[in-house]
Formats: sequence, C-alpha cells, structure tokens
Amino acid sequence: MAKIFEAKPRNEVDSAFQWDLTTIFPDDEAFETALAAFPSKAEAFQTYQGTLGQGVDQVITVLEALLAVSRELETLYVYAHLKHDQDTNNNKYLTYNSQAGALLAQVSEKISWFEPEVLSVSEDVQKALENHAEYGHFFRELFAKKAHVLSPEAESLLAGASEIFGNASSTFSLLNNADLKFGKVKDEDGNEVTLSHGSYGVLLESTDRLVREKAFKQLYASYESVKNTNASLMSGNIKGHNYTAKIRHYDSARQKALDNNNIPESVYDTLVDTVRKNTHLLHEYVALRKDMLGIEDLQMWDMYTPLTGDAPIKFTYEEAKEITFKALAPLGDQYLKDLEKAFDEKWIDVYENEGKRSGAYSSGAYDTNPYILLNWQDSLNDLYTLVHELGHSMHSYYTRSNQPYIYGDYSIFVAEIASTTNENLLTSYLLDTLEDKDAQIYILNHYLDGVKGTIFRQTQFAEFEQFMHESDAKGQPLTADFLSENYFELNKVYYGPSIGEDKTIALEWSRIPHFYMNYYVYQYATGFSAANTLAKRLVEGEDGAVDKYLTYLKSGSSDYPINVMQKAGIDMTNATYIEETFAQFEQRLAELKFLLNK
Repeated sequence: MAKIFEAKPRNEVDSAFQWDLTTIFPDDEAFETALAAFPSKAEAFQTYQGTLGQGVDQVITVLEALLAVSRELETLYVYAHLKHDQDTNNNKYLTYNSQAGALLAQVSEKISWFEPEVLSVSEDVQKALENHAEYGHFFRELFAKKAHVLSPEAESLLAGASEIFGNASSTFSLLNNADLKFGKVKDEDGNEVTLSHGSYGVLLESTDRLVREKAFKQLYASYESVKNTNASLMSGNIKGHNYTAKIRHYDSARQKALDNNNIPESVYDTLVDTVRKNTHLLHEYVALRKDMLGIEDLQMWDMYTPLTGDAPIKFTYEEAKEITFKALAPLGDQYLKDLEKAFDEKWIDVYENEGKRSGAYSSGAYDTNPYILLNWQDSLNDLYTLVHELGHSMHSYYTRSNQPYIYGDYSIFVAEIASTTNENLLTSYLLDTLEDKDAQIYILNHYLDGVKGTIFRQTQFAEFEQFMHESDAKGQPLTADFLSENYFELNKVYYGPSIGEDKTIALEWSRIPHFYMNYYVYQYATGFSAANTLAKRLVEGEDGAVDKYLTYLKSGSSDYPINVMQKAGIDMTNATYIEETFAQFEQRLAELKFLLNK
C-alpha cells in the first residue's frame, strides 16, 4: 500500500506545493477592497435598463458593459471559492465564499432584465444581432431559447432566489467536507490512520482485506448516521431542478440541463442504452477479479485493490511531473511548452491538509490561472488525476488565450474530453514503456478499472440521477430508504452476480457531490468514450490530428459543443464512439487474461 500523507494544518504544508493565488489578488485586503467596491458597479448597470430599443449599437454597448461586470465578478468569486476550498475550516474564507455567493445572487438579480429585453427587440434588430461579426453566435443561442426566458419581473425573482436553490448543495458540501468525521482506522501495518476522503481511496487499494472492509464500513457508518439529513438535502436539490425546469417551460429537468449546452436528449439515452447492452463486459471483469483475488464472497470494498496485490509502481509528485511530459508528448512541442506554466507559475495545490476540499478539480476565471486542486497520495491514481486535471486546465488556458471573454469558457459536455484524452495518452505511454509483466498487468487493471469507474459507474450515476428526478416529478418522496433500496438494486444490475449481497453500498448515493450539479455525470462517460478515439489518433501520429485537437481546445464556446467535436473529428450524435470504447475494453481485458495466464 502506498504511503499515506495524513492531513496536517495548512500552515504546516510546504508552500512550494500550494497554489499561488497572489496572481489574482496580492493579498486578502486587496480582495476585500475589490469586493466592497463592486456592488456600485453592478448598480450602475441598472441605468441601461429600458434602452435596448434604441437599436443594434445600444444593444452591443450594453452587452459589453454586462460582460465587464460579469468578468470582474467571476474573478472575485473564484478567489473566494479557492480560498475557501483550501481550508473549509477557516471561518474567514467561509465568509469570503458566502459573501461572493451572495453577491453573485444579487448581481444575477440586477442583470436579469437583460435577456428578456433583448428578446423584445424588433425583428430587424434581431437579425442584425445574429449576424454580428463578434457576438453573432451569442445572440443566435439566446434567441433560440426565447421560449424559455421569462418576463423581466419573473427573471428577477428567479435570479434573486439562486441562493435558495443552491442551499442544498452548499449545505451538503459543508457537511461532507467539514462536519462529517470518519475517525481512525488501522492500516495493514497496524498504524492508526485518520480516515478522510483522501486516505479512503488509498485504504481501499490495500492488499489486506480487513483494512479495506473496515475503511469501507466505517466511512459509510458516518453517512448512515446522517442519511435522513442527506436524503432531505437531495430531495431539496432535485425539487429545485424540477421546479426551475417547469417554470421555464421545459418538459423535464433533464431537457433543461442538456439544452444549456444544446445537447439532444437522445445523446443521454444512447449512452445509457449502449452501456446497459454492454454490462456483460463489466460482469466478466468482476468475475475475473473474484477469481484472481480468490474471494468467494466478493464485495464492493474489493473492487479497487489491484488484482496482483501491491502496486509495482508508485510515483512521487516530482516523478509524476516527469512522466506527465513524456506521456503527453503526442500533443506536440507547443503544448508541452505551455504545460510548463502549470508548474512554474504554481497553478497546483498538491497535498491534502485539514479542512481541504476533498477530491480534485480544475477551476479559474478568464483573468486568472486555471488552478488545480489535488489531494496527492503518491499512487497511480494520483498520476492519472494529475494528467486529468491538467487536461482541463490546458483546455482553459488555450480557450482563454484564443477567444474573447464572451466565448472564453466551454461547456461541460466537451470539458471531460480534454481531461480523459490525457488519461488515455498516459495509459498508452505506460503500456508501451513499462517492460515488467506485473507493471503491465497493473496498468491494464488500472485502465479496466478506469472504464469501470468512468463509463459504467458514471452511467450508473446518470441512470440513478434520472430516476430521482422522475420519481420526484411523479410525487414520490425521496426518503433515505427509498433511495437506498433503489440504488442497491441498480448497483446489482451493473456489477452482476459475482458481487455479494452486503448492502452498505446502498448508501453511495448520499456521498456523491456531482448529484448536486444537475446532470453533470453522464458527460464523464461520453467524454471518456470520445477521448479514446482522439488519443488513438494522436498516438498513431495521424496527419492533422494534433492541429484538429488544438482547434478543439481553442474553440471555447464559439460554437455548439456537438459542432466543436465534429471539428476535432468526432461525431457524438451516434453510439459508434461508445461502442469503440467497449471494443478497447474487451481487447485489453483479453490482454490482461493472457498476461495473467502466461
């Protein structure tokens, strides 16, 4: 088992491994000054209300004023949430985050009149706006959603309630990251280890089954103790999604969520249907795991330990950095040169500390670096997490370097493709360069686990998310027992007959932050599938592959996501790219069986 870095107070973590937020504001006082000055700027924007009927030039003037307000607010919010996430126990930064969230809601209310007023302009002005050289795509998207934009008064009320709708998510985050404590467990050497979100993943990879079981059951015991609270939060979250969809004249919350990125609902259904048809491959893999581990009653806590025991490869953070550059070499010299900025300019917050937000992410604003939060533990998973989040951050870097602010972001739908392309490049590199049989087995095992976790598991989450929304829409109370019973049954469908009947996993719904992100999870699965094809082309050096890929990274939101991916050479409107993923899964499963029997 890899060495576990136990969480320390943040001031005891080497600052060399902490992100540098002084590039946003030199200190907290500068942030406080900017935060205090901002409301008057937002207030000034109100003077434009009622003027859009003056013509195209006035609409453009007001839009640019709106973009300036949004751009500054985005920077304030990012600073506040990064400071908060680095230590959720710090009340000062909790206040910053709350203030920024409140300001976001207030400003949303103050600017909410803009879209309804634009939608009321004359037909001639609308056509001119849709053909505007710089802002045409923005206005075409806006006018396409005209049926879902409410009156100025209704939009103002809805915007003012954003904090209320977001309360379930923010409360769950505090409960999950700050208030819930999981106690201590003994590792395989008998040492007491503080059980946290970061150490939990490492403990589940232990070769000692008692360690795995203890960590698994002790973590879920904490969620069991608050299951009714979590069910209430989840219910409020789902009700908020369904309510806002209804008042915006959508048929469902899913339709509303996917329409934000102009994604047909058929993409979601195709994913679930295609994965369901291929669950036999996951069943085959779980059966192999059961045989290799020699466990008669295989349980969910046995699903993460390597099939061959302790990992034959481990990586310090410094070693991982070196491998990252080699693995991503197919992306070209310019990409590697730009990648150096992530390390030289301290975009990355590496190690876990007390109160730090769990997991990992890439986050930033148009005028900030694309920062990365990690909770590093020297494992192979951490190496994959590093290249994954770098994929996000480089996507952000290229988008913001090549697009104006209005198109300086990108949809979630295409976001996961950049990150998982990096993961697939890393897998190819490791399989090509590691000569040790055990190491190859480990990487193949890791890849199969990756598909299990990113394609099968995230689609399972997507299916359950849809189930929760549909159940609430039918008037079914989302109690803890109802959610747990149905989640357990769905888990059996996905993992098959080789998994035992222990029902602890039934509570997994209660600890998934992404269920609060409104139809986010399916995009992990679609993104990973598309990334397989892209990575294969890059590794094989296909003519034009790098240029097409960089075009995708630079496109931002200047076009619809489906069209952006077509420019990269991937058609995501059919099941082919998903089926290709399962073909690769089946091939590598066969390779693993061959090596295991060799």
